[in-house]
Amino acid sequence: MEMVILEKIYGDRSGFKKLNRKLSSLIGDLEVSWKLSITQKQWVKVNLEGEDEEISANLLREEFGEVPYRLKSVREGGIYKGRFVDLGKIGYGVYVDIGVFTPTPKDALVPLYYLKEEFGDKAVRKMIRDFGWVNNLPLEVEVERVEFGAREIEAHFAPEQLKRFKSWLSDGYDKLFIAGTTSEKIEEALINTGHSRDVRRIEELGLMETMLILKKGTQAPGIIKVIGPYIKPALIGAIKFD
Repeated sequence: MEMVILEKIYGDRSGFKKLNRKLSSLIGDLEVSWKLSITQKQWVKVNLEGEDEEISANLLREEFGEVPYRLKSVREGGIYKGRFVDLGKIGYGVYVDIGVFTPTPKDALVPLYYLKEEFGDKAVRKMIRDFGWVNNLPLEVEVERVEFGAREIEAHFAPEQLKRFKSWLSDGYDKLFIAGTTSEKIEEALINTGHSRDVRRIEELGLMETMLILKKGTQAPGIIKVIGPYIKPALIGAIKFD
């Protein structure tokens, strides 16, 4: 059986090895074999075969979640995990890929009026830059409206997600959001450059997405400059406090 879980693999593709380790730990003792691939838009497809494939699929759903896949499965008021996509390409909001593939791939729009209500009257591109948002940053949205005829989804940030964003923007610590490599590769880069001591906390947001909270007095641009060459082709966004 096949399922598409709520993780993406892209960038340096180091996530394949990491996810295989996670699956070995989770379902390695069951009568099942698995094969990983990626769909359009880089979501991870897991092909399961064996006596315990149903049990394994349930364990994967519990651990990672599963994309809705069909537009008709998306419910107004429902909370969905997704990823920022095409950031900065439009000025009327931001798009979030929640894993809708049929009848055609469709992203959810978080509209400008909502962003301005929550974050003040500034342009979308400035929000993206100031808030450190990067493509594929994991987040949760609450679906406000689904128009099946027009095949449109409007969403707002889920309450807990909004609280998290606002906390990141107000705690006074510079932060880096790194998408496109695993946290292990980032830790390696920090050790190799002698900057692990400048990091207060490393938080995995997803398989290939990590947030670094820097210590007071450590500035994001300096860290980006030194570790950037070690983690190509990852995307890095930053929240900076003066």
